[in-house]
Amino acid sequence: MLLKLSLTGIKGRLRDYIVLFSGLVMASGIFYMFEALATNETFLKSNSMISSVVLIFHLGTVLLSIITFVYILYANSFLMTMRQKDYAMFMMLGAKGRKIAQLIFIETFVVGVGATVVGTVLGIGLSSVVQQLLVQQLAIKITHFTAVNSSAALLTLVFFTIIFLLAALVNAMTIVKKPILTLLRASETPLPANRKRVTLVFEVLAGIVFLGIGYFMMAQVMKFAFLALIVALITIILGTYFVFHSILIFVLDVLKRRDGIALKGLNNFTLSQLSFRIQDYTRILSMVAMLFALALGAITVGLGFHNEITKMTEATSTYDLVLNNGQNVSQKDLKKIHLASDNSYQQKEDNDTVYYDRTQFDQAPLLVKEFTGSRQTKKVHYTGEQLANNLTASDKLRSLELPEQSAKKHQFLSREEFAALPSKTTELRLIMVADFAKDKSALKDLAEENFRLNPTLNKEEGSMTQKVLMYELYNALFSGFEFMGFFLGIAFLTMLASCLMFKILSGAKSDIQRYSMLEKIGTRRQLLLKSIRKEIGVLFLVPGLLGVIHVLFGLQMFKTLLSEPYNSIWLPFLIFFVLYFVYYLLTVWIYTGIVMKREA
Repeated sequence: MLLKLSLTGIKGRLRDYIVLFSGLVMASGIFYMFEALATNETFLKSNSMISSVVLIFHLGTVLLSIITFVYILYANSFLMTMRQKDYAMFMMLGAKGRKIAQLIFIETFVVGVGATVVGTVLGIGLSSVVQQLLVQQLAIKITHFTAVNSSAALLTLVFFTIIFLLAALVNAMTIVKKPILTLLRASETPLPANRKRVTLVFEVLAGIVFLGIGYFMMAQVMKFAFLALIVALITIILGTYFVFHSILIFVLDVLKRRDGIALKGLNNFTLSQLSFRIQDYTRILSMVAMLFALALGAITVGLGFHNEITKMTEATSTYDLVLNNGQNVSQKDLKKIHLASDNSYQQKEDNDTVYYDRTQFDQAPLLVKEFTGSRQTKKVHYTGEQLANNLTASDKLRSLELPEQSAKKHQFLSREEFAALPSKTTELRLIMVADFAKDKSALKDLAEENFRLNPTLNKEEGSMTQKVLMYELYNALFSGFEFMGFFLGIAFLTMLASCLMFKILSGAKSDIQRYSMLEKIGTRRQLLLKSIRKEIGVLFLVPGLLGVIHVLFGLQMFKTLLSEPYNSIWLPFLIFFVLYFVYYLLTVWIYTGIVMKREA
């Protein structure tokens, strides 16, 4: 009977539960995906390059777990608020508190476990997608990977079951302890809105000061290290709270006093609605702003790491391909790449010296990239004469040679002197292609062939001269951050938007009478719809804008990891705001359906 009553209650609030359900499905799906990658031991041992990002996925799991726990408690409390009258009616009809507690427990637990099961199935699909992304991004073969991971599924089920058990117990105990009259009139009891002007001004100033300190400390993270992070976290949270608890109230008060704004259309009603409930929204708006900053920051930094792969590769690699004993490389293999330049430098050597034809360097100077500071590089060309007289320049050439050559002296001879030497002639070929991304696969094959033709060349040390191998190294290092940032950003967005939606919808019941009265006295329906869009728009826009400001200042902390943290920032912002706007439209649609009767 209780199960049937619980399912009936869920059916009655189906739209609200669908929003909660979708957020939980996304959270559990991403949780499973992280664990499926991080707990597959056979997969990790078989793919040493992937194992370097395991810690990143475990870190993502911890962050996701914390945010998910907060989200579930918050979302469930909103649903309980919306069902308080139903539970009060059951109590008035003679239902015992113990039975009501069981009813609440079953509702919470059924939704939670159902979402976890569906989320795990979704996670299996996500794991398959991520596997393909890893293969494409890292350009390596992945073996022993399976999207179905029993350890990850068990961890996901246990974690979410424990959270839902706690949430169900908290919900049951909270509702049962409240008097029936309080439950019946909960949505009709406004919070006190009277605020002393002195207190308001003090909080406005405190909010500005706290945010200023937090932004300053984020910019000085290299100087103050861990202290800067702690101070920034505390002050930004306090500053965010005061923004909504005082600054927003102050701005709304100023707008209401401007007749040109307040008396236009239903603006006065909209501003009054916002002023009336803003104190009750302080905590949720603060949380949404912080989650917004975390989500947008995660996606922005993740894409920033993606851009860093190419930049770091270009900064540390001058030539696209280095061929030692290049005369032995098959011309058929070289035809697979699109050459932009192919410079061959002839070598002869004895026990102590490597000899070069100086005129070849005069005709095609050796190209070297040198760091100028702040991760910037410049291209420097060295002629044969410069290489002969400059030990630093000669060392640049030595880094491209075979290990047995690097310990020998250099001599740069005229063409006639070089030709007169009796030693065997070999070639050092330095190649650049027209499009590295297009020829990446062929370049890797040629680099591998270079190692096979030169057994003394250590692959780990020799990879420093091969651009394609340096690319794979940086790709393996940064791709984990990229994927974690993207998936965490989506998870955080789903949760923050759902939380804000729940909060707005939880007050919809008490707004029905207000909109009904306005409609009865002749207010046009279009004006009412416009007022709803404006009111909800402000509640979505303000935490979003503050979150963007947090991100813009927060990117200062990543200057040590990202050479250009603000490069192409518009792309993650655009992706994020499109998704955020979809949640705004969904909230407007559901809220309108509650407070206004549908037109025939």
